[in-house]
Amino acid sequence: MSKSNLAQVYGISPEDYLAGEALSPIRHEYVAGEVFAMAGATEEHATIALNLAALLRAQVRGGPCRVYIADMKLRVEAADAFFYPDVLVTCDARDAAEPLAKRHPSLICEVLSESTEAYDRGGKFAAYRTIESLSEYLLIDSRRRALEVFRRQPDGWLLTPVAPDGWLELNSLGFRCAVDALYEDVLFPSPANPPPSQP
Repeated sequence: MSKSNLAQVYGISPEDYLAGEALSPIRHEYVAGEVFAMAGATEEHATIALNLAALLRAQVRGGPCRVYIADMKLRVEAADAFFYPDVLVTCDARDAAEPLAKRHPSLICEVLSESTEAYDRGGKFAAYRTIESLSEYLLIDSRRRALEVFRRQPDGWLLTPVAPDGWLELNSLGFRCAVDALYEDVLFPSPANPPPSQP
């Protein structure tokens, strides 16, 4: 998410943010006293996120892990932030007692778009890296078939690109699926017919 094109309100406490968010018709992310309104997702973005969440839900059903999509907040204490990841998975029992926001994800996925890619790769990933429980960070492009998995290593994070016609593997969940399944029902705009620009 690019901060430059989002509505901003300054000096809000986390408690006031949560109180306001409970009443707001639109979602906002919170970073160190600043609140940013979130733009709506494209059809491609929403379809990819739903496909991934459905596949992950089938994988973890019956176990301790839970899959959340879009509307569940993630609390990142070290960044004094609340985010809405496109998909997150937590297997930590402590999160079961946190109905408003999860704190201990093992996997976070963001679906990239023109307006969010720089922030998802930059400031947001920097905040996510402070989460001790996080093992993998998955980026899925909504404009073309392109995926990247960042995996936590003892000395940092390792980037593993995924072949457009290959298989996605998520070690944190013992999960494997064809890239085709993630992009099922996704129709990319042709160069001759680009999508309308969003205000």
